[in-house]
Amino acid sequence: MPVDDNAGMNERTGRLKARSVMVLGTTSGAGKSWLATALCRWYARQGLKVAPFKAQNMSNNARVVAGGEIGSAQYFQALAARAVPDVRMNPLLLKPERDTHSQVVLMGQVSAELTAMPWRGRSERVWPQIAQALDELRADNDVVVIEGAGSPAEINLMDSDIVNLRVARHADARCLLVTDIDRGGAFAHLYGTWALMPQADRARLAGFVLNKFRGDAALLAPAPARLRELTGVPTVATLPMWWQHGLPEEDGVFDERGSAPGEVRLTVAVVAYPRISNLDEFQPLKNIEGLRLRWARSPAELAGADWIVLPGSKNTSGDLAWLRAQGLDRAVAAHAAQGGAVLGICGGLQMLGEALIDPHGVDGNAPGLGLLPLVTVFAQDKTVRLRETRFGALEGCWAALSGVALRGYEIHHGQTAPHPAMAAAGDPAHPAMPKDLAWRNARGNVLGLYLHGLFEDPAVLQALFGARARTLASVFDGLADRIDAHFEAGALRGLIE
Repeated sequence: MPVDDNAGMNERTGRLKARSVMVLGTTSGAGKSWLATALCRWYARQGLKVAPFKAQNMSNNARVVAGGEIGSAQYFQALAARAVPDVRMNPLLLKPERDTHSQVVLMGQVSAELTAMPWRGRSERVWPQIAQALDELRADNDVVVIEGAGSPAEINLMDSDIVNLRVARHADARCLLVTDIDRGGAFAHLYGTWALMPQADRARLAGFVLNKFRGDAALLAPAPARLRELTGVPTVATLPMWWQHGLPEEDGVFDERGSAPGEVRLTVAVVAYPRISNLDEFQPLKNIEGLRLRWARSPAELAGADWIVLPGSKNTSGDLAWLRAQGLDRAVAAHAAQGGAVLGICGGLQMLGEALIDPHGVDGNAPGLGLLPLVTVFAQDKTVRLRETRFGALEGCWAALSGVALRGYEIHHGQTAPHPAMAAAGDPAHPAMPKDLAWRNARGNVLGLYLHGLFEDPAVLQALFGARARTLASVFDGLADRIDAHFEAGALRGLIE
């Protein structure tokens, strides 16, 4: 693959292009997203204009921005950079619907053509848009913080790479390689990744980063020095294990440490079906004192919960089938029958209804759980928008939300409405928000809504818990403080000089 030397002056604006700092990883889950977010805030605090970038993201955690939707990680990175999120920051988003199929979102919009194409055939089709998005960000900023995906040493994928080394070359990026030392084998991972990279690309590696270390860093000697002898690359940071950093987990990785300090007064069980989406919106619950957040995959894990939450899903009918196979449908129904609080968000709202109808082959037909008298019909076009709204009058478990104003976002194909026959028979759906956004049952303990971001709204947290979760600004500053304290002196500034 030819080297794209794209450094230097921008022909359109006449200004120097941004310096590019890229975070690569030895594996998925090594800490790329976390570190990239921290770098965005650190460079922004130096008075620089900063933007994040990830060429291709595979995740069902997405956010609505100008132009469509992007991966949640780049959304949070943009906020950390004090930038306005837009689709150029994540030009290609793959949203898994089944083990062997993903919906393809290009520049914020679903592409039916790319979704239908074989995986390896997409690269050259999408590279021009990826390169243009990156060039525009570099023209408009002082620093672009780029996140890679997986590992740059996946030699079976190098010929079609559009997210790691090809991006590094195009952006003339200086790279950090991060590894999860808690897994074991960190030095072998770093050396093996370096060894499998093309020789010209090794020169871009400015430093190794050991992440999630427990114990005394002095015990690592002489490994970092020996690794530098072998590769010429210094270890520039050893980052201690940090469970309560406050940043949502990426790529469907669950942090099972779901309890904030204090005596547990409320247990919230979120059903973790295979195609769960937008799970990052539950991060604020981890910071509520006295609240235990539990990810439930069996009826036993729902036992004793005060609230049961059915979250978003990228394949509602498939996740409904899984839910039934686990016996979770009966457990949810029993909880609701006993007056327990049930909340459905987006796909979870659709599951709570009577039926899913799919005339266009978008998701699949299925009977619902029958806890709300609603019917969902899947449309070909996806609804993607930001919303500001207000809860109506609520009763029972959710009465505290009555009249509360909030902001959130919608991402869904389904269009939901009251079941006409059930309404005619005297069993109507009770609107909980204007404009077909939310409904409740007559008893008031089952609530379903299309709006994501409920627990990210301060007014909602105050109404439900009388508490304030950590602000995102404080989370981002904490990340920047962390790397400032644990990187070698001058290493972060040296990446852009």
